[in-house]
Amino acid sequence: MKAIGIILAGGNSERLKALCKVRAIAAMPVASSYRAIDFTLSNMSNSGINKVAVITQYNSRSLHDHLSSAKWWDLDRKEGGLYIFTPFLSSENNFWFRGVADSIYQNISFLKRSHEPYVVIASGDAVYKMDYQKILDYHIEKNADITIVSKNIAGSTKDPHDYGVMTFDDDMKLVSFDEKPIEPKSDNISLGIYVISRPLLIKLLENTIPKGYYDFVKDIILRNKNHLNIFGYNFDGYWNTLNSVEAYMETNMDFLKPEVMSIFKSEPYISTKPSDDPPAKFNSTAVVKNSIIGTGTIIDGSVSNSVLFRKVTVSEDAKVNNSIIMKSSYIGKGCVIENAIIDKEAVISDGKQVIGTPDDPIVITKGQVV
Repeated sequence: MKAIGIILAGGNSERLKALCKVRAIAAMPVASSYRAIDFTLSNMSNSGINKVAVITQYNSRSLHDHLSSAKWWDLDRKEGGLYIFTPFLSSENNFWFRGVADSIYQNISFLKRSHEPYVVIASGDAVYKMDYQKILDYHIEKNADITIVSKNIAGSTKDPHDYGVMTFDDDMKLVSFDEKPIEPKSDNISLGIYVISRPLLIKLLENTIPKGYYDFVKDIILRNKNHLNIFGYNFDGYWNTLNSVEAYMETNMDFLKPEVMSIFKSEPYISTKPSDDPPAKFNSTAVVKNSIIGTGTIIDGSVSNSVLFRKVTVSEDAKVNNSIIMKSSYIGKGCVIENAIIDKEAVISDGKQVIGTPDDPIVITKGQVV
């Protein structure tokens, strides 16, 4: 593919509450075995993009650990490969990234030293499967300067007030783009995925950042909307973003649906850093229904409609329902866990009840003892 990739993985979200205090959103565990960034990174590799930069910032230790080897995404190569960029001090710069555009500008040497004519920019906090080659073909066919991937969310649980909302003309040319509008003009939201020519991106960044403008949507797209050909590309496949506790819960629960699981368990596969754990162990008293169980997990109690990550222990007479239990957490004897998210290495003592509601799941923080 004649493009390089940039994955924006430095963000956090107050709406994820305690879950985001110990990790970047891109490092959030998903569906027992993945991290959020695996989906975008795999999409790039599967689309033939063999040179990818990941831009990190907030709480990036676990993300760096996850990306310590590029071979799992077939990016451990002599030409191209995986690049990790973090904020740094220099004689010309002593700032953290001040926005998406600024984060790319501070690493503009990556763009200038590349030779591919196009750039695919995507966030690392969404769960989806997408062939970026199809978007690039569309971009070239439309003779577009910038292509923005959009999705119509009419009839879904998503609220357009939480996203960038766009309108298009009959040819899918961008007419308006409003970030989290009070009164949305349409149900077409931006998925935060962009295709742009590399020379144009360099030019726009060099004309924008030195003037004190750092936002990609407001300062790159909207300021240039009237004299650039900006088009939308409609994506109708599964897509969800981890922008809140509720969205995180919904995304993981979606993997219990066969129609969603089949998307990600078919070729081309979503890759991740593997673990070296024994298979899950189901003892004689275990009852498991419609759940995903991670490797190394030991179950003596009952688990239903839940996602359990690696090395979880569910003790005898414990009941786990409609919940997410992260790595190395311990559920004691006789516990009741329902509509809850238990972060990694938490301990729920014998007989305790942790019960939330479907609309407001309760969160137990990393390492917490209840």
